Amino acid sequence: MSDQNNNWERGVLEKLALSSLQEQRRARHWGIFFKTATLAFMFILLFISMGWIGKSDGALSTGKHTALVDLQGVIASDSSASADNIIPSLQDAFKDKNTKGVILRINSPGGSPVQAGQINDEILRLRAQYPQIPLYVVVDDICASGGYYVAVAADKIFVDKASLIGSIGVLMDGFGFTGTMAKLGVERRLITAGANKGFLDPFSPLNPSQKAYASQMVEEIHQQFIDVVRKGRGKRLKVTPDTFSGLVWNGQRGVEMGLADGYGTVQSVARDVIKASDIVDYTVRENFADRLAKRFGVGVMSALGFSEQTGVTLH
Repeated sequence: MSDQNNNWERGVLEKLALSSLQEQRRARHWGIFFKTATLAFMFILLFISMGWIGKSDGALSTGKHTALVDLQGVIASDSSASADNIIPSLQDAFKDKNTKGVILRINSPGGSPVQAGQINDEILRLRAQYPQIPLYVVVDDICASGGYYVAVAADKIFVDKASLIGSIGVLMDGFGFTGTMAKLGVERRLITAGANKGFLDPFSPLNPSQKAYASQMVEEIHQQFIDVVRKGRGKRLKVTPDTFSGLVWNGQRGVEMGLADGYGTVQSVARDVIKASDIVDYTVRENFADRLAKRFGVGVMSALGFSEQTGVTLH
């Protein structure tokens, strides 16, 4: 009887040990599976962020098509609407042998006159290099100031009747904190080498001569803007006292004033004007790594004291 009990206990212990071992193996296998899946997921995210996955290449198109480039948001060196992004997009669109026409879709309130000027110059260069390929601008919600500076380089500008267009003006903005500092009993101690090194310092009283100089500089840039608009629109532009005042108009008024040529969407212009309804997007999209690098660079420059106090913008 004792031997039977021992055999029974031994059998139960063996089954328990075997079950425990199998459970450990299953747990280890599942652990390996989840670790592998997590690692693969992280690699996929890395590839996407680096632009190795999901990057479109318009050059892979095989038939005649309309090339699309998007200019969205504020035009600035650290934005997706920078010259560094828009210009390569336009170059790729024009050099594709299957491109029948290019549409630059703009939805921008304006931005840097330098960035807008660089894009405008490149559009004119590409139109001269590829005279058989027209470039049309299609306006979404807004094409104002710096956005319009870019748009006038196109063959034609199409809007919606409710789009906002124009704002042909320049501004330089900033703040003055001298009154607040006086109330708080804070003294500004600014040491410079050069009479105008503290130009328009927001913590110092406004210097009349510096204000006059800034006004003259803004007027000169405004005149540059006016010259670009006159050259781009030519005889289509119906100049009134308000045309270059900085006002913005809806699309309907813009067409009446010669700021735009007619109504249209990306699809209608591709189908009815370019006669190529197939649309290929050539827009250079910034990946996560590019955005992170730009943000890091701006942060480092600011930390080192290289941030600007004032800036000229086309708004």
